[in-house]
Amino acid sequence: MKKSQSQKSKEFKLASKYEPAGDQGKVIDEMVKSLQAKNLEQTILGATGTGKTYMMAKIVDQIQKPTLVIAHNKTLAAQLAEEFRRFFPDNAVHYFVSYYDYYQPESYIPRNDTYIEKQTQINEEIDRLRNASTQALLTRKDVLIVASVSCIYGLGDPEDFNTLKMEVEVGQMHKLSKVIRRMVDMQYTRTTGDLKRGSFRLRGDLLEIYPTSEDMVGYRFSFFGDEVEEITCFDILTNHDLEKLDIYTIFPASQYVTTQQKIQEALTTIENDLTQRVEFYEKRGEPLYAQRIKERTMNDMEMLETLGFTSGIENYSVYFDGRQDGEPPATLLDYFPSDSLCFIDESHITLPQISAMYNGDRSRKETLIQYGFRLPTALNNRPLRINEFFEKVNQTIYVSATPGRFEKGQSSKVSTSQVDHRQKAIKNKKPEYNLEEVFSLEILEKFFS
Repeated sequence: MKKSQSQKSKEFKLASKYEPAGDQGKVIDEMVKSLQAKNLEQTILGATGTGKTYMMAKIVDQIQKPTLVIAHNKTLAAQLAEEFRRFFPDNAVHYFVSYYDYYQPESYIPRNDTYIEKQTQINEEIDRLRNASTQALLTRKDVLIVASVSCIYGLGDPEDFNTLKMEVEVGQMHKLSKVIRRMVDMQYTRTTGDLKRGSFRLRGDLLEIYPTSEDMVGYRFSFFGDEVEEITCFDILTNHDLEKLDIYTIFPASQYVTTQQKIQEALTTIENDLTQRVEFYEKRGEPLYAQRIKERTMNDMEMLETLGFTSGIENYSVYFDGRQDGEPPATLLDYFPSDSLCFIDESHITLPQISAMYNGDRSRKETLIQYGFRLPTALNNRPLRINEFFEKVNQTIYVSATPGRFEKGQSSKVSTSQVDHRQKAIKNKKPEYNLEEVFSLEILEKFFS
């Protein structure tokens, strides 16, 4: 059957006229052997200009696993993504970074009684790329995602995202009214005018959608009664047909989507927690905080019940995910299969950055909770701790010109011609040292040196 181009899975196929030079071939061979030996961690020392991206691409080409490449900023991630697209033009290479052009987090300053509302400006193109990344991970094996450390922040549950998708095939029977209701549940917006990303429109027996993962490409479903007669991919700008398809999978318009059943169950639990929190403030003689949390939470609950969404919905993620207090949230890492590969580029910078995210986020949230702006469960909407990050990744390769003591492990020699591959069963034993402490010390050492 013919699927859309974005939903075809292939093998990784490297397109390059270059051949490994100098020590590159030796590094690539040792890396591949180490990965095939099931070692969890490897380290490559590579300075700028030594062809690190090419070596990574060669390793991916030989290992043939879904791959995550983490960079320490958006600019570097964009550069890497473009290089990998040139190396793998026929495969699913995607870019996953924070979709905010501007982000002012919700916060409260007690000393001058100042509450700052969350303010954001979302970049629609980056949002499209994020959606394309998660959809590719759920439909293909030849996926390489270049991400910033935003990949350790909470994302919608992949199980819900995958459950709510709708596969439509020519010849299938679908009641059009139910399809429309399903589109609304997947957070698509109905329109009678021009299609915008994340919207759909109905014209007689023609249903047209503009998926959030596509760039100026829409899909038209022609119905004859309840039967899907034809599926057409078309250009959003010109409305010209591009190709006919036998089957197409419609994914939710956002990763932050959940089922109506989970919303209803969540509302009951939120209400119970709200009652307990109001009683907590009243017993402490803090009626202002009790009134504040009641009004804010009740307003959010009303929005959830009527629209299925509310501003700050991420603060209620623990209720939708069914997580226990303190459990890590679902992130981009949960969309990857268990047998995947992870490169941490410039690991001497990226790893301390990953480690620092959790404490900064928690400090801000604790203040909001203390003064009645959020329920205590908001603490569960957070980035991963460093140890949780390592539990979620599978085989990892650190790439750095100046690897830190963690990446080096017990090895005193790491270079472009030498590879340090060692087994470290993080899930089965405690680390030899506190990871957060290690990276905090490294940050201080760099600051004062």
